[in-house]
Amino acid sequence: MNSIIDISYLVGAICFIYGLKMLSHPRTARNGNIIASIGMFIAVVTTIYLGRDDISLTMIGIAILIGSITGVFFAIRVEMTQMPQLVAIFNGFGGGASALVATSEFLKNGPESNLFLLISIVLSVLIGTLTFTGSFIAFGKLQGLVTTKPVTFKGQQLLNGLIAITIIGFSYLVPSLGNNSFYVIITLSALIGILLVIPIGGADMPVVISLLNSYSGIAAAMTGFVLVSSGNTSAGNALIICGSLVGASGMILTQIMCKGMNRSLVNVIFGAVGGEVESDSGEAKQVNIKSYSTEEAAMIFDAAEKIIIVPGYGLAVAQAQHAVRELADYLESSGKKVYYAIHPVAGRMPGHMNVLLAEANIPYELLKDLDEINSEFKDTDVALVLGANDVVNPAARTDKSSPIYGMPILDVDKSRTVIINKRTMNTGFAGVQNELFGYDNSIMVFGDAKDMLVKLLSDLKELD
Repeated sequence: MNSIIDISYLVGAICFIYGLKMLSHPRTARNGNIIASIGMFIAVVTTIYLGRDDISLTMIGIAILIGSITGVFFAIRVEMTQMPQLVAIFNGFGGGASALVATSEFLKNGPESNLFLLISIVLSVLIGTLTFTGSFIAFGKLQGLVTTKPVTFKGQQLLNGLIAITIIGFSYLVPSLGNNSFYVIITLSALIGILLVIPIGGADMPVVISLLNSYSGIAAAMTGFVLVSSGNTSAGNALIICGSLVGASGMILTQIMCKGMNRSLVNVIFGAVGGEVESDSGEAKQVNIKSYSTEEAAMIFDAAEKIIIVPGYGLAVAQAQHAVRELADYLESSGKKVYYAIHPVAGRMPGHMNVLLAEANIPYELLKDLDEINSEFKDTDVALVLGANDVVNPAARTDKSSPIYGMPILDVDKSRTVIINKRTMNTGFAGVQNELFGYDNSIMVFGDAKDMLVKLLSDLKELD
């Protein structure tokens, strides 16, 4: 029986590894997700039916039923624009689950447990709980329930340091103070999770989501060590492997996001980007915009040979991915070249634009990342910017007072004509006006992205 259990967990771990590898490319990501899910199914079945004989299958069945119904409900109801919020919640539940398992082991074994087990429990509870509360603050910022501006106050970092020191102190006192010390650790862990996320502005949410994803994996790995120390070696090892993979991949993705913004992780956590921004003169920069109709924009497209589409959050809000695909198909049928420029931090979570365009079955080979596409803009007739803001703002190159200064951007301003679609003149997540709007080669076409694209396609067909 033990051999069957070990082999089952090994197969599950292989599925995790291979599934994660397939998630690295949009073309294989869907199958990778399925394979990883199969691995999790194997691990769960092994744990329930082979690894334990002291659990209630009735309660497990009820939990699976409730979880399945909830998962299917949200999978169907959640819109693409709300996917970052859903990911944030998943991260929080992952961290919370790890903390609950570690807490149950502490309550079962007591403060007299061996040192390794106590350390593993404390780390799992600390990381899992702060991930839980931090993720729900991130959810609140993304959903608009909590201000997207950084929430800072005098002595904030000092307070965080004191809380961290207090957690370490009470961790040392767990063997002598018992449950009371443990409950203090849980409370302070929840508090520090909130304090770590509230000073981070909306512009940095893609990085925060990646980081919290990494935290949830680390918490799971720590819980794996808890299970190993408690005698459940096979399940613990499987959880260590799974958690380590998630933690490492999340941290790698976090570094990629930071590179995409040309900022360090420390600067993201403590830099408070996304708050009120003031220029050196104390006055907001004024831009003179040129507003065009879709009929006028259609004539520009009709004369163009090479077009680059830059999707942003506005495209996701309007659910315009299918409309942009129809426009691109028509342009390509007219002999024009069409590409898509994807900035690594476009949208509200890593890969947001890739997922959005994949939903419309846009060919993967047409999706170009920043490094691939930037050299193409100087030879481009039209750059169509759909709801993107900070990732195309030339101020990132020149304005040292701007919070996005130094962030690599898509060089759309180097195109012959830049057509920008926005619903309003509102700023992006960084809270700064986009000077691109006032450039001589830039024109604005206001309105909902989906409606604008449908009308633009109709006007293009009338020109034939």
